[in-house]
Amino acid sequence: MNKKLIVVKIGTSSITDREGNISRNKLENIVRQICDLRDMGHSVIIVSSGSIAAGFRRLGYTMRPGTVQRKQAAAAAGQGLLMEMYTEALDSRGYVSAQILLTRTDFTDMERYRNAFNALGTLLKAGAVPIINENDSVATDEIKLGDNDTLSAQVAGMMHADLLILLTDVDGLYTMDPSRKGAERIPEVGKITDEIRKLAGGAGSGNGTGGMKTKLSAAGFATTAGVPVFICSYKDKDSVKHAAEGTGRGTLFRAVNRLSTRLQWMAFYAKPKGNIYVDPGAEEAITRRGKSLLRKGVCAWEGDFEAGDVVNILTAETHRHLGKGTVGFSRRELDNSSEDINEVIHKDNMAVMIDD
Repeated sequence: MNKKLIVVKIGTSSITDREGNISRNKLENIVRQICDLRDMGHSVIIVSSGSIAAGFRRLGYTMRPGTVQRKQAAAAAGQGLLMEMYTEALDSRGYVSAQILLTRTDFTDMERYRNAFNALGTLLKAGAVPIINENDSVATDEIKLGDNDTLSAQVAGMMHADLLILLTDVDGLYTMDPSRKGAERIPEVGKITDEIRKLAGGAGSGNGTGGMKTKLSAAGFATTAGVPVFICSYKDKDSVKHAAEGTGRGTLFRAVNRLSTRLQWMAFYAKPKGNIYVDPGAEEAITRRGKSLLRKGVCAWEGDFEAGDVVNILTAETHRHLGKGTVGFSRRELDNSSEDINEVIHKDNMAVMIDD
């Protein structure tokens, strides 16, 4: 049996009842499946929504709050309760839980990105089950997006997971609204195209904030980073276990890339210092043949970049984005370039990410 690293994103609807309260039975059933995977030798990271749902009634709110400040307060009140439930459920099976709160800057700052990677790796080696959530009590942007789907994709990519499971209240992507007659579930998606994106609806349940649109966005992120994604429903018995075994009912999104941790950070988070425009020959060389970007293929450049800075790589004619790379020369050196400059970006310092 091949041991896998599996990231499981648990949506709010997957662990709440009709009134919006955390359902201990639902949560414990999901944790049971995760512990079964651990018993089989797999490593698991949980990315869980639900802190706001766990806390808003404790503060006297009769319904899920709408303002950022009240959401922050509810998250602060509910995060401890949510972790307590996870801790008790995991402890009953002999597994240690470990809470990690992340914000967007933990990914955009390279040093913090490395720290998060190292911390998660150490916890996994120690046999713990990390439980991750956005730091909702202080991170306003994350709350407004409500996007733990994307967070789970970011974590799965960073840790080079073998599978990301997006657990929700719908058993996959359908050709139309699943409640409509004639709707058919799509069992597998090889590439997320504009046609696929158009199949996504709006928001999810009243207790959560995500929907199929955010899940498709997360799937696009994860598969580009090299992680396959499976969307399935918590309503199906043992859905998490079956997803890990490849026998689940849902939609599988195939991985299309495999980027190192360093190149992932460059591709998804690094702020470019300039743009490099290339001719058709260079485009073909770097996107199809995995070659370095040579000076003779560069048509133009812009920005105040130094050697070692990250820049965008675009086509000269249409400005199509091809990816990012670390330049070996400064803008000043390129302005005064001679035959001494040959390789502008080495292939090992390039993340090719073609936009459709």
